[in-house]
Amino acid sequence: MSEPAATGKKRILIVEDERPLAHALELKLGHEGYETVVALSGAEGLEKAHNEKFDCILLDLIMPEVDGFSFLQEYRKKSQTPVIILSNLGQEEDKAKAKTLGATDYFVKANTPILTIVTRVKTALTA
Repeated sequence: MSEPAATGKKRILIVEDERPLAHALELKLGHEGYETVVALSGAEGLEKAHNEKFDCILLDLIMPEVDGFSFLQEYRKKSQTPVIILSNLGQEEDKAKAKTLGATDYFVKANTPILTIVTRVKTALTA
């Protein structure tokens, strides 16, 4: 559905307001051969998601300006690009709400190694 970037690399949007985690994901995914773009707020992420093509989105839920649920609700009106939630909200209601809004998968950040997230991104991109 989405077109590959001019470099031929798959593009991943990381919407995460925790800079150290965003940077770690950026480094690890870059090392795996992906092109990454980081947005440090939900509003910035939504703007980038609407104006650029991405093959996958990693999305935090608790962020400034626009939260992840609102992002997902708005984004799903225009695209079916895989969106993987990375959040510290671990309640089943939050997971169910994210899935209902169209999330591809849901990880609790505190319990999930970055390598697991990278593996899931690879799976989503080959599905």
